[in-house]
Amino acid sequence: MSQINPTLVTFLVYIIAMIGIGLYAYKSTNNFDDYILGGRSLGSVVTALSAGASDMSGWLLMGLPGAIYLSGLSEAWIAVGLIIGAWLNWLLVAGRLRVHTEVQNNALTLPDYFTGRFADRKRILRMISAIVILVFFAIYCASGMVAGSRLFESIFGWDYTTALWISAIATISYVCIGGFLAISWTDTFQAGLMIFALLLTPIMTYLAIDGNAAQFTVLLETARPQAMHIVSELSTVAILSSLAWGLGYFGQPHILVRFMAADSVKTIPAARRIGMTWMILCLGGAVGAGFIAIAYFQQHPELAAVVSQNPETVFMELTKILFNPWIAGIVLAAILAAVMSTLSCQLLVCSTTLTEDMYKAFIRKTASQKELVWVGRFMVLAVAVLAICLASNPDSKVLGLVAYAWAGFGAAFGPLIILSLFWKRMTLNGAIAGIIVGAVTVIVWKNALGHLGLYEIIPGFIFSWISIVVVSLMGKAPEAEVVQRFEQADSMYKQAMAEMKEESTQR
Repeated sequence: MSQINPTLVTFLVYIIAMIGIGLYAYKSTNNFDDYILGGRSLGSVVTALSAGASDMSGWLLMGLPGAIYLSGLSEAWIAVGLIIGAWLNWLLVAGRLRVHTEVQNNALTLPDYFTGRFADRKRILRMISAIVILVFFAIYCASGMVAGSRLFESIFGWDYTTALWISAIATISYVCIGGFLAISWTDTFQAGLMIFALLLTPIMTYLAIDGNAAQFTVLLETARPQAMHIVSELSTVAILSSLAWGLGYFGQPHILVRFMAADSVKTIPAARRIGMTWMILCLGGAVGAGFIAIAYFQQHPELAAVVSQNPETVFMELTKILFNPWIAGIVLAAILAAVMSTLSCQLLVCSTTLTEDMYKAFIRKTASQKELVWVGRFMVLAVAVLAICLASNPDSKVLGLVAYAWAGFGAAFGPLIILSLFWKRMTLNGAIAGIIVGAVTVIVWKNALGHLGLYEIIPGFIFSWISIVVVSLMGKAPEAEVVQRFEQADSMYKQAMAEMKEESTQR
């Protein structure tokens, strides 16, 4: 009888559990609203943790620890930028977007919201925004599948194609079956698994070098003296580029949709506190794991061969070395959780964009709710097949394009979302200009001016913002009905905040 592989057993149990959640969510999916937004029924805990899990992909447990291990704390600026950006997104956007999308004909997607917000009767803005979402998410989904297949390939030694199909099928199954509720519930579970792994691993690594601060410092200085310097030799441009990752949050459809699905605007403040606590702890754990690993592998150079060849495997190697195989299986499943949680949400956003913003808007305006749900499921499969094709090359460099897609969304949608929620004078033409200028600037800057070292989201965000303001002011003011709906939503949000403040005072 062959020996049982604890890691494989743990992974299988985990995947079966996720599919089981999908089947359970299937029973609660009665119409298209349920399928793509869960009927706007998410409480504060699920809203917070599902938003965090869908945000933090495999990069959190692979890319960030690897970058810290290779270069030291100077790479932590990106974590600082993400924390600031996420907090501002929760504070400024989350509650307002929840109210505005409800007032704008109960908008189910971002293009749907834009259509109502700017009275886009010709649906030009809907089409442009849908195209931007599909283009960048095709790359995003492919990168998630590559990350998942690399994980299976590394741990189990499977060939790339087999690993790709297994990781893809696991995610596609519960998204197709249960839709948004399945994703939100599984994301909540996955968020718990991720924080468990990210807090436990750096602690165990530190204890493995005897938990002696003096010895740790000596090992660190021997291995890489510059690792402890958070500024090191970084230029101002490099620091600003890392911090600028935070700007991307304002335009990420797979994160913004979580705000739209909250059961009430009053859910948001509690969700913000939960979500930010989770995020800070997870990012701190990822940085800590990579940083402490420098000293650990200096003390145990005989174990450092794999990590020296590919620093992004540092978290996986620490797990294999330090933990019992059964515990290691649980911790390694956290990497799969990070990949699956982000990929699943991206697949669903693509599906809803194709279904709500193209199929229903342009092909079958009279489609029934049941028909839309099944079209949505078919679209998940279609997008997944496209992503698998993009990721099918074992030498694919699509993972390197994640930053590209993040910048594209941040620049194309970020200024548009913020100004649409705060500025009633914004016009349809201004919105169209903002999306086009933001996306084009990112593409041009990346390909023609990337040698300058400035992250393309910075010029993209700035130029998009300026174009929205200039084009809006140059044209006619929005019609009265548009302004009235904006003021209604703004008044509802402020009233909800006032009621919450009064309730808090009374306690």
